[in-house]
Amino acid sequence: MASSSAPISAPVFNGDQYHVWAVKMKTYLRGHGLWQYVEEEKQVPHLGPNPTLNQMRVHEEKAAKAPRALSCIHSAVTDQVFSRIMACETPKQAWDTLKEEFGGSNQTRNMQVLNLRREFEVLKMQETEFVKEYVDKLMAVVNKIKLLGEELTNQRVVEKVLVSLPERFEAKILSLEDSKDLSRISLVELVHSLQAQKQRRQMRQEDSTKTAMYVGQKGRLQGREDKKYSGEKKGKEKSYNQGGKRGGQRSFPPCVHCKKKNHPEYKCWFRPGIQCRSCKQCGHIEKVCKSKGNQQEQQATVVEVQQPNPEAEQLFMASCTNHNMCDDV
Repeated sequence: MASSSAPISAPVFNGDQYHVWAVKMKTYLRGHGLWQYVEEEKQVPHLGPNPTLNQMRVHEEKAAKAPRALSCIHSAVTDQVFSRIMACETPKQAWDTLKEEFGGSNQTRNMQVLNLRREFEVLKMQETEFVKEYVDKLMAVVNKIKLLGEELTNQRVVEKVLVSLPERFEAKILSLEDSKDLSRISLVELVHSLQAQKQRRQMRQEDSTKTAMYVGQKGRLQGREDKKYSGEKKGKEKSYNQGGKRGGQRSFPPCVHCKKKNHPEYKCWFRPGIQCRSCKQCGHIEKVCKSKGNQQEQQATVVEVQQPNPEAEQLFMASCTNHNMCDDV
């Protein structure tokens, strides 16, 4: 099965970005073998006497290439641009006309190159800017300079990137100087090395963030466990202190005699059928008897009165003796 390829269409020029269109169009004409008729305005030699059929066919093919190149240029511009070159009879005349009008004169081109070189020199990478973004912006300026006919070597572009990087890339630059020859390193290799360093830094930051989150979460869980354990321990101690046992104090329905809930009704100290041993009255026990204290004080007073006092007796006898002596006198 024979392979067939679709014909490549010529790039269309609308009056903007002439230098980009010129590069594309030059490649297109070279691919069709027509660029030499545009660049040099090559003339086809005349046929000699008594030419053969093969010579006549080759002459006709060569003679048709110049008009074909002019036709390619006509089809590669818009109608507005075509009006500038419609009077040109050769492809070289048409090409030079477009170059002079849209590409600018030599003086204008030199001024553009000077401005672009100044922009290239002052361009620096910002602290918050990515390496890929900065290199793309730098290469846009380099490509504009190259389109104007000026050359910038790969070594010059690499040096520009190295001197315009922020301070955070200093360690990576030092490692590259020790491991590689910076005069031979390509721009693509330099960008990949810087991006690899950035990826490693991001991975370390993510790992440290995950570790910090794990430690914080573990600390919060441990704090909750400690708080829960402390609360349970305090509750157990409180129950033990109140009830005298680890199980805590039992709760009963309100007593009909004293209205308390810490004892059953048959153990109440104020039930009607019980008699106090102290006051012999019913309705309470001796432990809560109110007249028990008064009786004890009365008994103590009686005992004190009944007990003899030797000192008082001696005083009494002495007073009596003295009285008798006075009577005798």
